[in-house]
Amino acid sequence: MPLRDRIAGLMPRARDDLSELVAFGPDHAPGSRNTARWVLNRFLELGFRDSRVEDLPDGSQAVVGSRPAGPDAPTVLLHADHAVAAVPDDAVWRTPPFRLTEVHGRWYGRGAAGGRGNILMHLTALRALGEDLPVHLKVVVGGAGLAKFVPEHPDLFRADAVLVGVDGNAGVGRPAVTVSLRGVVELVVSVRALAEGRRAGAFSGAAPDALAALVSMLASLRDARGETTVHGLPHNQVWLGEPYPADRFRLDAAVPEGVDLLGDGLVADALWARPALTVLGIDCPADDTAIAPAATAHLALHVPPGLDAELAHTALVDHLHDVAPWGVRVTTRTRRVDRPYRSTVDGSAHRTVAAAMREVYGTPMTTSGQGDPLPLCTTLTAVHPDAELVLLGVGEPSSRVHAPNESLDPGELAAMSQVEARFLQRFARDGPR
Repeated sequence: MPLRDRIAGLMPRARDDLSELVAFGPDHAPGSRNTARWVLNRFLELGFRDSRVEDLPDGSQAVVGSRPAGPDAPTVLLHADHAVAAVPDDAVWRTPPFRLTEVHGRWYGRGAAGGRGNILMHLTALRALGEDLPVHLKVVVGGAGLAKFVPEHPDLFRADAVLVGVDGNAGVGRPAVTVSLRGVVELVVSVRALAEGRRAGAFSGAAPDALAALVSMLASLRDARGETTVHGLPHNQVWLGEPYPADRFRLDAAVPEGVDLLGDGLVADALWARPALTVLGIDCPADDTAIAPAATAHLALHVPPGLDAELAHTALVDHLHDVAPWGVRVTTRTRRVDRPYRSTVDGSAHRTVAAAMREVYGTPMTTSGQGDPLPLCTTLTAVHPDAELVLLGVGEPSSRVHAPNESLDPGELAAMSQVEARFLQRFARDGPR
């Protein structure tokens, strides 16, 4: 039976499995260990006989295991993430977030097009192949805690090629690999203007206002076009991969007509090639009659490949101190600094994936970027520099991965499962020499 038909026959099971995974809910919920146990059992069924659950440094769990092949076979590591974030407000979802629901042919649910959908991509490809696997396989299913776990267990991650589960394609029917992951500098900036609050009617006009000072500082981080302008950081880089049409981005990002998109370049330049500052939140004492003595803001500076995240962190902190008005006291607290990642597509694994994508989709593979950091990639590259990482997945921009109303096009799950299966069949022949 042709591979495409085998995968088509497996799709009802894939839907049932994804329904179970989505129903487990967020990673920190009671019983979240059941998610790892569920993943473990599925890979045990597929011949990963040494599979086990490992506790990660951040308190989460990962499933690791292997399935051997012949002594000269190359090794492929399959990665995905079983964790999902909580849903702060169910009301913004059109369907129950933790119950897989089909609407107009798409499957809605938290994690459906992200990590849990990518688990199903791996499972469906392996089920379709059965015993026809000429490569040595490893599997690692886990989240952010893997970045600190890898250096302590390097042999578990040693491989010729790593298929890293990420958001996925450039669009429905438009196959892509991700070649660029932005890093991030996340910090909290605090401004103090007064030792304590004072009545506005009596003191405003001469007494400095901490919230006004903070607003002034934040305004300096973007120019009139919305381009991020942190002192010392370039902001004219150009994205050379798959473009992101402005009209499609406006729809995907829910930007109303009449509201401008930010930046003075193309959408892809702003998303994947240039630094981008986001104000995640502001905290200020609420008093209708008092001048604010202090105010804080939570900031995220997304750092594209080509910029050093530590240097970007220093530039942002220095900028905030430099532009603070009226001599107000400024302090910063760093929450995290994650490095950006960039891959190339000239290795044997990428060539094999590109050939599989062309056969399955009937169109050439393209390259895209992703806005969120994945520290696992930078860590793997440091520990195993000869491993070729291929970043791919079942989602696409309209999937709204990690956002309200996340959804999966089941046709993409079927197609990407077939891409992975074809890759595994051929990498033994076309892989590293």
